[in-house]
Amino acid sequence: MNTFFNDLQNKISQAIENSPAKDIEKNVKSMMTQGFAKLDLVTREEFDIQTQVLAKTRAKLEALETRLADLEAKAAGGNKVDIAKGEVL
Repeated sequence: MNTFFNDLQNKISQAIENSPAKDIEKNVKSMMTQGFAKLDLVTREEFDIQTQVLAKTRAKLEALETRLADLEAKAAGGNKVDIAKGEVL
């Protein structure tokens, strides 16, 4: 009984391997791979790394803006400064 199922499995595997569907699948995969290569896509890992870099850069920028506002306030005699407008408040 076991050999019957093994033989059946082997015959089905051979039929699938030799079928046009297998060739079509290979061709479609190849075409998709080439198409994706032309699109200049990034991997999820690369995207996640760049997201982390952006978050760190944004945090540093906010810290520098706060520091600059404090320094400008000290330079203006203790008055607060609107960085965006460049005005003493």
